[in-house]
Amino acid sequence: MSGTERRAQVLTIAAKEFADHGLHGASTEAIAREAGITQAYIFRMFGTKKALFLELVQAAFEAVSDGMREAGAGKDGLDALSAMGARYFDQLADRTGLLLQLQGFAACGDPEVRDAVRACFARMWDTTEEGTGLEPVSVKTFLAFGMLLNAGAAMDVEHVDAGWADGVRTRIQPGLFAHITSDTNR
Repeated sequence: MSGTERRAQVLTIAAKEFADHGLHGASTEAIAREAGITQAYIFRMFGTKKALFLELVQAAFEAVSDGMREAGAGKDGLDALSAMGARYFDQLADRTGLLLQLQGFAACGDPEVRDAVRACFARMWDTTEEGTGLEPVSVKTFLAFGMLLNAGAAMDVEHVDAGWADGVRTRIQPGLFAHITSDTNR
């Protein structure tokens, strides 16, 4: 296996481990064992456990921001927001990526993690605001819905047969945010 292939393999294995157990609960020993390498090799590739975690968390946020930017390209306002929301909803299928985001938030007690997660969230905010041209209150509401979808993914609501779970899974429809403006929310 080439170095590039080995690195990709370790990232895939580590993503699942960190998504399931977080920064402090994840085991580099378990990652190494599954990859068939030594822990020392993991540290040679990534430096520290935290550096590996941060790379994965940042990639998870970037995938969502990039997907939203792609979906909203060539649109503006509520049309762009609707397209971004549909893409975000579709990305729920990547439960590991969404759990990595949540694990990033959970590890924000560490200043280095907090700074990285803030930067990732700022990029998501900017992607939404710049891609739609909407007011901050609309961006805030949209991202709040996104965080609810993340929580739903963490709870695996896709497999829950209940009214509340149906509500969490609700796809964002065009016009949902039309009434949310700075004028109506003072």
